[in-house]
Amino acid sequence: MKLQIDHLSKHFGDLTVFDQLSLTMESGNIYCLMAPSGKGKTTLFRILMGLETADSGTIEGLEGRSFSAVFQEDRLLEGYTALQNIRFVTGRWYPAHELTAIIKHLLPEDSLKKPVSEFSGGMKRRTAILRAILAPADIVLMDEPFTGLDPDTKQQAARMINKYTAGKLLLFSTHSQEDAALLGAEILRLDENGGLCSPGI
Repeated sequence: MKLQIDHLSKHFGDLTVFDQLSLTMESGNIYCLMAPSGKGKTTLFRILMGLETADSGTIEGLEGRSFSAVFQEDRLLEGYTALQNIRFVTGRWYPAHELTAIIKHLLPEDSLKKPVSEFSGGMKRRTAILRAILAPADIVLMDEPFTGLDPDTKQQAARMINKYTAGKLLLFSTHSQEDAALLGAEILRLDENGGLCSPGI
């Protein structure tokens, strides 16, 4: 699957978020979107998911494709357990015992029967990551996925992300070169004017 973005522009009043943005992404690859704050990372994700409309430009390759996402906010069902939150998007894709075993790689076993409202911020983030990577989706979008994670947990989360998004198109945002390196991502860097920097800049 190829995703082609051509001359995409978005403004909010006098603020140019991005201007004439063009890039190509393909399934089986990991892309890291890096940009100054307020320069279009979250907005691009929202446009790709149909939650926002671009002012001009085209996106080809989205027809019939399914998405999963990690937002800046975790957006979990607070009264549900981690397993229930993840099962909500996976359905019967994984048998219950297999899903539980996968979850234990990122969450302690004694947390599995608790509602996520009782979780720490880092545990909620891990649940959000698991939900996104285990959903049966073609395209996975992650907005600052490693927020609130300590270095060891970040390493484990990166291994899980690489394993369960293999063959999919993964696009994530971060301000950290280290995070991009953890996932072996190709960096797409937006400049101050909302355009794509040349490779190596």
